[in-house]
Amino acid sequence: MPFQRALVSQLASAFSRHPPVIHAVVGPRQVGKTTAAHQLVQTLGWQAVMAVADAPVPHPPEWIESQWRLARLKSGPAREPVLLVLDEIQKVPGWSEMVKRLWDAETASGGAVRPLLLGSSALLVQKGLTESLAGRFFLHRCMHWSWPECRDAFGWSLDSWLFFGGYPGAAAWVHDEPAWKRYVMDSLVETVLARDVLQLQSIHKPALLRHLFGLATQHPAQILSYNKMLGQLADAGNTTTLAGYLRLLETAFLASGLEQHSRGRQRLRGSSPKLILWNNALVHAAGVRSMQQAMGDPAGWGRIVENAVGAHLLNGLPGPDWLVTYWRDGTHEVDFVVSHGERDWAIEVKSGRPRANSGMAAFRRRHPHCDVWLLGSDGIPIEEFLARPAAEWFG
Repeated sequence: MPFQRALVSQLASAFSRHPPVIHAVVGPRQVGKTTAAHQLVQTLGWQAVMAVADAPVPHPPEWIESQWRLARLKSGPAREPVLLVLDEIQKVPGWSEMVKRLWDAETASGGAVRPLLLGSSALLVQKGLTESLAGRFFLHRCMHWSWPECRDAFGWSLDSWLFFGGYPGAAAWVHDEPAWKRYVMDSLVETVLARDVLQLQSIHKPALLRHLFGLATQHPAQILSYNKMLGQLADAGNTTTLAGYLRLLETAFLASGLEQHSRGRQRLRGSSPKLILWNNALVHAAGVRSMQQAMGDPAGWGRIVENAVGAHLLNGLPGPDWLVTYWRDGTHEVDFVVSHGERDWAIEVKSGRPRANSGMAAFRRRHPHCDVWLLGSDGIPIEEFLARPAAEWFG
């Protein structure tokens, strides 16, 4: 792929710094982590060893040691730097302990192996890093493709990105929408659910997890109570189970249930979640409507626009420093609330769909020091908001 994401130059700069540390990249499947690693090798001009741990039967920790020794051999007597790329590292049991042992030995001996760890499960990768590799790593994020990236790489309009989302591998199928839907569901979604979630987590009701994901794709950018979900899902168990499964979908970068904003007191974790898909492709690949049909429904398309804004915030404002929630009080509602430290920004998306009373005035009475962004008609154009990295709007 000739297009190069900004992550490549960021990694190249990071690997030039001293003292060296372990670099880890976490992000969804099929967004270009491995491609970025190949482009990084070309940019750095180093020797490289690239290995993938994504196997039906998990590799033992000794697999990592073997790849590390191979990288040492490539370094040679001159100890030229060698990039060691370990892809889907979270699939190896005990990976973090093995990497810690090998890295400590490498730094003590002045070796030249420079590890780059890639992973598609935020929960498992970050858990391993923080538990065993504290102080030894720098974490990078490679998220779903933004609209400017798809525009520059594929020549897409904003409407095309709002429908087809940001999976670069699926771009070749967009002229055959039924084939595109099958590709996204079979090659992307099913792979994530079967290999990144169900295979690596203890899931007592795998069918429920799949149904919950399906329910999220049917209600993008909508607030849905857990009780309502229980009524629509077979064998749903209880609200605690649903909340836990929503968090698992979030760690796989598929869907999130935003909590209700509550500044100055305990977060309202029992509140009805607002469902946001991290990539608009997930909404349409699971649905039956064509792009033309979707755009012909103003209310439905308004939800698509609002979901895209929410996804832009989630992909661009990683926690724990940033928090994305919503606010509602009776009939008053604010689409999104971004929190960073002691500051809050309220965001209202005006996308042309019929809606209840705007809650902006009520929210500002409760939070008079918050800042406000109005998006869409009478505000910042949606196109301009999505064209900039999310963090640039909250300085």
